[in-house]
Amino acid sequence: MDTADAPRRIVILGSTGSIGTQALDVVRQHPDRFEVVALAGGGGNLELLARQAVEFSVPVVGVAAPRAAELAGLIRALDPNAAPDIREGGAAASELAALVPEGTVLNGITGGVGLEPTLAALRSGARLALANKESLVVGGHLVKGACRRPGQIVPVDSEHSAIAQALASGVHEKGLCSPVLSGLSEVADLILTASGGPFRGKRRAELHGVTAAQALAHPTWNMGPVVTINSSTLVNKGLELIEAHLLFDVAPEHVLTTVHPQSIVHSMVTWIDGATTLQASPPDMRLPIALGLTWPKRLPGIERPLTWSDPQEWTFEPIDEETFAAVGLARAAVAASATHPAVYNAANEVFVDAFLKGRLEWLEIVDSLEEVLLAHEGIADPTLDDIMGVQEWARSRARESASRGRRA
Repeated sequence: MDTADAPRRIVILGSTGSIGTQALDVVRQHPDRFEVVALAGGGGNLELLARQAVEFSVPVVGVAAPRAAELAGLIRALDPNAAPDIREGGAAASELAALVPEGTVLNGITGGVGLEPTLAALRSGARLALANKESLVVGGHLVKGACRRPGQIVPVDSEHSAIAQALASGVHEKGLCSPVLSGLSEVADLILTASGGPFRGKRRAELHGVTAAQALAHPTWNMGPVVTINSSTLVNKGLELIEAHLLFDVAPEHVLTTVHPQSIVHSMVTWIDGATTLQASPPDMRLPIALGLTWPKRLPGIERPLTWSDPQEWTFEPIDEETFAAVGLARAAVAASATHPAVYNAANEVFVDAFLKGRLEWLEIVDSLEEVLLAHEGIADPTLDDIMGVQEWARSRARESASRGRRA
């Protein structure tokens, strides 16, 4: 096999989550194109992690929880001859992220804990397929500073993958971090599309007493609980706005949002001459995942393409920012300081957990988030230690707020 056609060595962080399991679907579909060097999971689904390790003959496995011995037993039960190197603890994902300097690391971890693995992957020289938007939100300037070559980060979020693809159609040079960063003087706006979530069209007065089951019933995407709740509040769109601003180096006031309930157009770029380039495809995360693993090449047959023989309708509408204030809060956080986005993410994680446990009303998630953001003073040029401290402050402040039992 020619070196150019050799299997790409990949590490998948968050392999038991939604992004990780779909990435492994892509590997199953194209086994000759990938070699899975390592898998990492949080430890909440050890049985699945063990099955993945055995199926893909993975030599290194990481687990964040202190359950290495238990995982080893599960793997031996499936295959007595399998004996991967098992790393455990909070640093395991970062260790695995540094294993393939010539390959690709897919960071599919959920939450701000993905920051250090993101930095480890970039510092190793690996290409980073970034699905963990929170690491860029939390430590944006650190992440960009860790990039070692043009095009080292490839976004996996469907919206940011769509923007990268649209930009590639009009930009001919590569930038520092993103696959397409330079030439953006020709870009007028980036437009993120949102499905609107399960409460699209509802007014605030109609959303008192929302249950977790209602908020988890996303109309389009099948995601984990945190991302799904974030989609219901549109906090996810706020995080994506911050990510787009940092990843593509476009001013936040030029990162716009629109509700597109069909979830076919995944995002758009408007150029200074008035033209708009969009990326459209079925709502299947395997498409941006596969492209993230093989950028700029595409793999065949990942999903059936859109068809044009039957009538269809694509609609777009503005976000009701009175009911869904999260996007406006995100834009304000970016403007406030380098650490306000980290507060936005960390406090939200606490409030989502409190809502899922029945300790907070759904409307209180964003209301309480605004209170914590207003209480933060901000740091102009934070170090990694500063960011870690800010996140802990935000979580502590959010826990105090949630414990007061205020009701919307």
